[in-house]
Amino acid sequence: MSEEIVDHIRNNSQAPVFFVCEHASSFIPECFNELGLVDPARSSHIAWDPGAEAVTRILADRFNAPAVINRISRLVYDCNRPPDAIDAVPQKSEIFEVPGNKNLSGAQITNRVENYYLPFKRTLEKAIEEHQVAPMLVTIHSFTPVYNGQKRDVEIGLLHDDDSRVVDAMLNSIAGYQEFNIRRNEPYGPSDGVTHTIRLHGVEKGLLNVMIEVRNDLLTCHKDCTSIADTLESLISAALGQLAKDKTTKAVVL
Repeated sequence: MSEEIVDHIRNNSQAPVFFVCEHASSFIPECFNELGLVDPARSSHIAWDPGAEAVTRILADRFNAPAVINRISRLVYDCNRPPDAIDAVPQKSEIFEVPGNKNLSGAQITNRVENYYLPFKRTLEKAIEEHQVAPMLVTIHSFTPVYNGQKRDVEIGLLHDDDSRVVDAMLNSIAGYQEFNIRRNEPYGPSDGVTHTIRLHGVEKGLLNVMIEVRNDLLTCHKDCTSIADTLESLISAALGQLAKDKTTKAVVL
């Protein structure tokens, strides 16, 4: 089943960066009867991160890097949440109720974990373990410009948990930068429970890591996705260069 729901591309690459996209698809397997949803909810941002997969694939191509891409809607199971998270199988997302996720038994939740979360987790773990260099883990997401009626001004969010090294380096590289509104830990942060992947597969393994959020009105077509990928490529390259330099400097001092 993991081969059907998880796409692992360029698994032989040994690039210094490794991409992940947990919310690439709005696909709901037929057995769930669309979770009782109809459009616009069924195809809206509550089901996936529009544009995130396109940006992930562009960046993976640019860096000749591997990527692990989840193929199932986060409404079936949100692979950026641990099994004990209350919103791993959300009963409500923003203003939309999810009928097919209500009143689930323990066995039904366990089924979602075993069939959708664990294959993704194991694929990612194995892919990272087989990578011969310690890569920078970069997860790509998108977010809606209006959430619960509130407009969001931030355009690109650089998120971190306990390890802020990559975000620090990225922000240091854009002093005076004006093209996009880029902020630290916005529109979400660790307190919102969104850093599961970078914490489990990055922080706890000692890998450099960052979660990148892009406002989805900036990702409406391939040209837009390419433009955003240009900016993210520059941020990632700058961080890789700065952190490699810092590591070399520290080694010399020691």
